[in-house]
Amino acid sequence: MMTFLKTTIYTLLLLVSTPTLLSSQAIPKKQKVLNQMLLANTYFMQKWPDPAKPTVTDKVRTSNLWTRGVYYEGFMELYKITNDPTLLQYAIDWGNGNNWSLWFGSESRHADPMCAGETYLDLFAMDPQPKRIEAIEKAVNAMVNSEKSNDWTWIDALQMAMPVFAKFAVLKNDMKYAERMHDLYLHTKNIEGGGLYNPKEGLWWRDKDFVPPYKTPGGKNCYWSRGNGWVVAALVRVMDILPKDAPQQEEYKKTYLEMMKALIPLQRKDGFWNVSLTDETDFGGKELTGTALFVYGMAWGINKGWLSKKEYLPPTVKAWNAMTKHSLHPSGKLGFVQGTGKEPKDGQPVTYDSTPNFEDFGLGCFLLAGSEVYRLKK
Repeated sequence: MMTFLKTTIYTLLLLVSTPTLLSSQAIPKKQKVLNQMLLANTYFMQKWPDPAKPTVTDKVRTSNLWTRGVYYEGFMELYKITNDPTLLQYAIDWGNGNNWSLWFGSESRHADPMCAGETYLDLFAMDPQPKRIEAIEKAVNAMVNSEKSNDWTWIDALQMAMPVFAKFAVLKNDMKYAERMHDLYLHTKNIEGGGLYNPKEGLWWRDKDFVPPYKTPGGKNCYWSRGNGWVVAALVRVMDILPKDAPQQEEYKKTYLEMMKALIPLQRKDGFWNVSLTDETDFGGKELTGTALFVYGMAWGINKGWLSKKEYLPPTVKAWNAMTKHSLHPSGKLGFVQGTGKEPKDGQPVTYDSTPNFEDFGLGCFLLAGSEVYRLKK
């Protein structure tokens, strides 16, 4: 009798809990995802009606800096979904307001300013006015026609610049851009600081300062969440842009899949990833930017058929739901966004109500994630 009772109770518990479990893993409705993206984006557009207005924090910065470039990466994915001419004009006004220039000028080899060039190239594809890509083409050509390969000494640089090189490879139908990009990438991965990628753990050190013997306070390797998110975004975007038969694709896919596998066991119970991926004592807590970039990568892989839905859909949906429930304010503001920096301690404290020094790049990450969650198929 007791065994029967236990079995009955267990069966009832399963019946009660299973719908909850399934609903928590269910793909969000497209309109709900879109509404969440629009809410966050509208908050920013209303706060910045002039997209080319300089940003003033510790100093004045023109709006073609990398943080705004990341925002427009996500923004253009939102535009692809909506085809809203108001959104398109907001991007064009930004380009015109900055005279289609780069933050450090077209003579610089620095990766950060090149991020704006990705949207310049997108807008050029819609309306091929030479002015739109004049500066970014000059900067990229200078690097392509050079033999120097040690420019990208920090992993953020991969996301800031690689998609631009890939877009030129397609635009010019010239794989020298992809080949040069690959050389620069391989230096970062295998040579810089002894190699910034750790194939044993499937994660990247932000720069040579964090390569062992450097350790977190808990004695672990320091893998910065957003830094690894930048690499995920770089790989995803480049693989999307380059021809499927490009010889570089195999390397990018291999590293991407290794990273996806490494990230799954590091996800927090609440759906986020910690700022310091392997050490919850190193400024642990909810953080949106790294989480959003991982969601972007995982949802993209599911949509490509590269990642198992059974294994990757639950953590992807869990993370998206966590961001929209715990980070997205009713006003559209995003909480738990770590400000600019290079490691877990920077931009702290990271809370629901805290405002980072720049609000644009976190939104860009969120929109990238939303764009691929929106495309998930039931």
